[in-house]
Amino acid sequence: MLYVEKISTFAPDLGYLGMKKIYYAILTMMLVTGLASCGLGKEPEPQKSPEEIRLEEINRMDTVELLMRVNPDTIEGHSKLDSLSADAWMLIDDSAGIVISAKNAYCKRYMASITKMMTGLLALEKGTMNDTIEITEDVYINKDSRVRLGNAFTMGDLITEMMMISDNDAAYALAKHVAGDTLAFYDLMNRKAMYLGMDSTHFANPNGMPNDNNYSSAADLVKLARYCMRDSAFAAIVGTAEKQIPMLDGRHLDCRNSNALIHTYEGCTGIKTGFTRQAGYCLASQATRDGITLTLVLLNSRSFKSRFVESAAILDYGFRVMKAYKRNSKC
Repeated sequence: MLYVEKISTFAPDLGYLGMKKIYYAILTMMLVTGLASCGLGKEPEPQKSPEEIRLEEINRMDTVELLMRVNPDTIEGHSKLDSLSADAWMLIDDSAGIVISAKNAYCKRYMASITKMMTGLLALEKGTMNDTIEITEDVYINKDSRVRLGNAFTMGDLITEMMMISDNDAAYALAKHVAGDTLAFYDLMNRKAMYLGMDSTHFANPNGMPNDNNYSSAADLVKLARYCMRDSAFAAIVGTAEKQIPMLDGRHLDCRNSNALIHTYEGCTGIKTGFTRQAGYCLASQATRDGITLTLVLLNSRSFKSRFVESAAILDYGFRVMKAYKRNSKC
């Protein structure tokens, strides 16, 4: 015990056992200090849940990072953005949260049937997909829908029908089934909006029909779209081009997705169309190319066709920007 012998020269009156205790105390302190310096003595960081990660990702909106790597004004297609008829939009890189292009993105706007993203999300989260839903008089309101009074569907099939062809009365039927009545469902919608950090949003119906109290912003709707597309069931539905939706009486509805980009734009995976005279022509879309996923919400475009043409132009520009960003990041 060499160290004990050394200690005895400084403290001869402690005795052998006392010096031995001091020796082991010193060793313990040295061990703890060593572990702490290596990070081994620290409490482990609590792991984030998948939901915490999901929320963190959809709320990440970086407007600075891109400008450190790329001058967006020099990318092909930038000048074309000035001539678009849409009143508002936001385009974001989904994985990094880099905002690529935005116009009036934080201004309140009417959203038409993009509202149904929230309706579909809540129905998937809170409903039982094998439940039977009948179209009854109290939810057969707009009557411009494909569903008819007395039709019955499983809940999962009715969600698909609603999202693919933007069925207004299907939205009412789902709202009533999920919450017991439509007013209670609107409360669920607004609570979810608050949870997602949609600070410029208020829902007043489940389908986006004209209502002064049913509004959002492009930035808020981008958050909602990104959150929804992280639900695999939701993404599968809005990415479906065509499907025969069965009814419980053995008949079916032939549905073709109302989002033209699903049929025409390479890499498009969704999401939702919208139109009212109040809101104009709207589109939420997502597309993936070469490992890059972009999410776009465009509001109040001039015509049925222009919302698709303009969305494609913004997405094309976004892919060019992000490819340049990646190239410059490697330098």
